[in-house]
Amino acid sequence: MTAWRQEWVAALDALEADVESIERLIEDEHRAQALPAAEPWSPPAGIGALPLDLKPRADQILARQIAAAQAVSAAIIGNRRQTAYAAKIEVGTAGKAIPNYLDCNA
Repeated sequence: MTAWRQEWVAALDALEADVESIERLIEDEHRAQALPAAEPWSPPAGIGALPLDLKPRADQILARQIAAAQAVSAAIIGNRRQTAYAAKIEVGTAGKAIPNYLDCNA
């Protein structure tokens, strides 16, 4: 294996590890707060163009990244909806005050 190809394999390995991390995070969302924000990825400098035989792997990693981004977006939307519902329960609907007591004799 040429050094050029080895460098690309290593770069794709690192990119794939990032995707796997996000996929695990989606499955186990309570760990999300413990992880630092991901750094944007770019190929290492000086390794040249992607070898043609690694293109299918790079395409597969890209597809997984897109699917993970869609899953994260859906989770964010779900969390926002849950927060809105919880806010209504906490303070009542339409800004009405929460009753302090219930008079069962009335």
